[in-house]
Amino acid sequence: MSDYILYPSIALYIICSIAMMSWGFKTYYMVRAFRIRSPSERWKCLLNEKRLRKQIGHRAIDLPVITTQIPIYNEFNVAERIIRTVAAMDYPKDRHHIQVLDDSDDETVTIVDRVCHELHKDGYDVEVLRRDNQSGFKAGALKEGMKTVKGEFIAIFDADFVPPKDFLWRCLAQFRNHPERGLVQARWGHLNRNENMLTKAVAVGIDGHFVIEQPARSWNGLFLNFNGTAGLWRRETIEDAGGWRAVTLTEDLELSYRAQLKGWSIYFHHDLVVPAEIPATYEAFKSQQFRWAKGSIQTALLTLPRVLKAKLPFAVKFNAALHLTQYSMHVCMLLVALLSVPILIGLSQAQANLSLWWLIALFPLITASIGPSRLYMVSQAAQGRSVWQNLKMLPFLMITGFGISISNTHAVIDAIRGINSPFVRTPKKGQAQKKSYSVKRNNLPWIESAMGVYTFGSLILALATAKIFLAPYLFLYSLGFFTVGLSSLQERRRPNA
Repeated sequence: MSDYILYPSIALYIICSIAMMSWGFKTYYMVRAFRIRSPSERWKCLLNEKRLRKQIGHRAIDLPVITTQIPIYNEFNVAERIIRTVAAMDYPKDRHHIQVLDDSDDETVTIVDRVCHELHKDGYDVEVLRRDNQSGFKAGALKEGMKTVKGEFIAIFDADFVPPKDFLWRCLAQFRNHPERGLVQARWGHLNRNENMLTKAVAVGIDGHFVIEQPARSWNGLFLNFNGTAGLWRRETIEDAGGWRAVTLTEDLELSYRAQLKGWSIYFHHDLVVPAEIPATYEAFKSQQFRWAKGSIQTALLTLPRVLKAKLPFAVKFNAALHLTQYSMHVCMLLVALLSVPILIGLSQAQANLSLWWLIALFPLITASIGPSRLYMVSQAAQGRSVWQNLKMLPFLMITGFGISISNTHAVIDAIRGINSPFVRTPKKGQAQKKSYSVKRNNLPWIESAMGVYTFGSLILALATAKIFLAPYLFLYSLGFFTVGLSSLQERRRPNA
């Protein structure tokens, strides 16, 4: 193989390895930051709640008006549940304004109207807002809703979430004596964790973000994000930051950074859990991840230059950079897979030193898998879950991450190129699926399956050239692409898929 191909391939491989190392080491920092601050921060949070509960019991406080916004778009299976659950929250009716932002164009409209009419007759302040178009999608609906918001604080819930009765006042307690605090974000739980292998693995992955990373950022003065739902905003914060904008697919992330650049802080409520649905199919999961990946990179391109120029501590800037660009790791993962064959052939012909092989082959695997794996296990232990019981999910979570790297790389490239795409919501089933919603199809499953063949060929080549230490690495890649690609194709053959 020509040196003009070999050495650029090695250089690109090492660059990807270093990038993956940075994201891998970030997880070690997050675990350490979480463990150091967790006891004191969680105690202060509990103390705030006890104080507010005592004041409410003695009628020594006038509770502020809160508006709860429920953005809905064709959520036939879960619309009634979320509206009734929000209405049932433990908060005075005369101080709780419920706003249903319904952009639906199917039978969901009938359900929303019926449920809201019934609640209105029972004395609830329920408002249904509908637009002539879906401009701006969720961000556009939230922006429109701001025109008639009554509350000093605004709670937001996606349709598949089930908030606990005490959600509002427990969030409200964390604003007291903190005028700089603009948002309290609750932790996501999982309604269907045990539905299948995919939901079990994804639940562990989501827990890493919500149980460890988000509180670690919040408790250590780093930038974090509103997760689009299960949060309580101070209305003044949204207005001061410039309101909702549909300039990215992750309007929640973009607004969060604008607010924090304005000096507002975000508090993560670790012990307030709001369960929701995990995508139970690979097609739905990839669709969700595509939106998050593209929106994150769009936000990075838009906001990161401002963060780096702002008068902020280096730690805040560095963590913000890793946070906003974390989906770029999937590009690095895909490049490492693609480069495996030329590097195998080239270095075999050059009879490279074995130590160089170990460095190049194992560097990204160690740094990009061991760190996050530790984070995921700590997240399970922090919830009182059996670490060993969830340990078996790590290989499946890893191969799923490898398998969706093509889809997420597509999202990153689209964001960099400035290609616009609509907001595609993830279908929800609810407790009993009454209507099936499909995900828009593309050719990615065929490409993922082809990559499975390619990486399996790389595995055979590694074994044939006695580079057996590469075998586990390439085996996981091949298994990941085959699992995601073939499973996606299989899902399309099911009725109503």
